[in-house]
Amino acid sequence: MRLKNILIVVEDIERSKKFYHDLFGLHVMTDLGGNVILAEGLVLQERTIWEELIGKKAVSGDGNAELYFEENDFDGFLEKLQDYPEKIKYLNPLIVDDKGQRVVRIYDPDGHVIEVKEKGV
Repeated sequence: MRLKNILIVVEDIERSKKFYHDLFGLHVMTDLGGNVILAEGLVLQERTIWEELIGKKAVSGDGNAELYFEENDFDGFLEKLQDYPEKIKYLNPLIVDDKGQRVVRIYDPDGHVIEVKEKGV
């Protein structure tokens, strides 16, 4: 057995596709309308489809999970965050961990936590 994908529920699929493409470089691999598979195995699914599938209201972005990325060009990524046309909400501002690596945690448009760490200093 192997893990194939991670699915997150989103309100606006187009907004989320733009967010993950523009900030993280994740290109659309398969677009089925309300279900979109991005590079690296991240799947976006519209809330209405998910709720119909599971038969109840979905709760997302409550801090019970995190997407983790490592970035070689951390300064470039920080510039992308600053220049992004929508306001980025931060869980924590830029910090330096105990290994000397810079880390920032933000929320995606639906409140999912994303950690981005400077790759191997």
